[in-house]
Amino acid sequence: MKYYIIAGEASGDLHGANLIKALKEKDDKAEFRFWGGDLMQKAGVTLVKHYKDLAFMGFVEVIQNLNTILKNIAFCKKDIESYQPDMLIFIDYPGFNMRIAKWAKQKRIETHYYISPQIWAWKENRIKAIKRDVDFMYVILPFEKDFYEKKHNFPVTFVGHPLIDEIENFRSKQKEDFREKYNLDDRPIIALLPGSRKQEITRLLVEMLTVIKKHPEYQFVIAGAPGQEPEFYKQFIKNNNTFFVSNDTYSLLDVAHAALVTSGTATLETALFKVPQVVLYKGNQISYEIAKRIITLKYISLVNLIMDDDIVVELIQRDCNPQRIEKEFKKIVKGEFRSKILLDYEKLIHNLGGQGASNLAAAEMLKNHFDKIVM
Repeated sequence: MKYYIIAGEASGDLHGANLIKALKEKDDKAEFRFWGGDLMQKAGVTLVKHYKDLAFMGFVEVIQNLNTILKNIAFCKKDIESYQPDMLIFIDYPGFNMRIAKWAKQKRIETHYYISPQIWAWKENRIKAIKRDVDFMYVILPFEKDFYEKKHNFPVTFVGHPLIDEIENFRSKQKEDFREKYNLDDRPIIALLPGSRKQEITRLLVEMLTVIKKHPEYQFVIAGAPGQEPEFYKQFIKNNNTFFVSNDTYSLLDVAHAALVTSGTATLETALFKVPQVVLYKGNQISYEIAKRIITLKYISLVNLIMDDDIVVELIQRDCNPQRIEKEFKKIVKGEFRSKILLDYEKLIHNLGGQGASNLAAAEMLKNHFDKIVM
């Protein structure tokens, strides 16, 4: 069969790559064309657009780049129509994907949505479009199944979280000695995860780096995002106790003592590696003022959202300042609060379910496709 997959961010690229591998195992005639990143491309499929050319963060930024976004949507439609896939698969990235889904429904192209848009956070009215335009939905967070089925009467399949598989796969491989590879000494390592987009990296890495001078007993390592060039990070490294690794975040988290992390998927990855963390968010002020009026969530980190509790500290906008970061950093490197976080992580991992999300998603997609043909 022919599959067309659209992922618009680094996390979508990761999950898309694993989904492609699972589909290939189940369909030996599988052909792929996709929007995504390096990991999906390494899976041996045809890249149409890289997500680093698609990622615009915040209301103001989207408006400023609206012309580019509209051109990308038009190009995507033409490319799908030319390719004529048997199955169109969306991975998160709702602002773009829901527009393509509406068009695809009119063209009678079968649509599968893997990793739900976070409509439980904002834009809940998108449920109308999802019901109308999405044939099959696969969710990865435990509370999403009840949200869709009980609240909105829309059937979905809970497949578990694919990060569990990804991290287990990583741990099963023989790895180089991280400290030796990057010329690090024996001091505890603090991971700095400033995000994947230039806008958020620029805002948040400066804040993260404020803790370094006060803590020579640790060594600080910046995790470079796969979609960004290492050269971009050099402007931020102004201290000989600051190190950089490119596209090696899991190796960093595997040895980290604690972490400062930008809100998003990285918060969950850090928790699954059992690394105590402080979560940071600072956006464009206008975008933030708009967002806080329409987003109804109590939390911004996946860790706290899944547990519905204050498991990790979130420093948002004005609270994301050197004084608060320093205060919360001290609490995660030693003491009772650090111990509590580690215990809560165990409960989180239990709630997410077991391994096999990508395989289950692939199996369900094929089952739903052939059931639809029979019907």
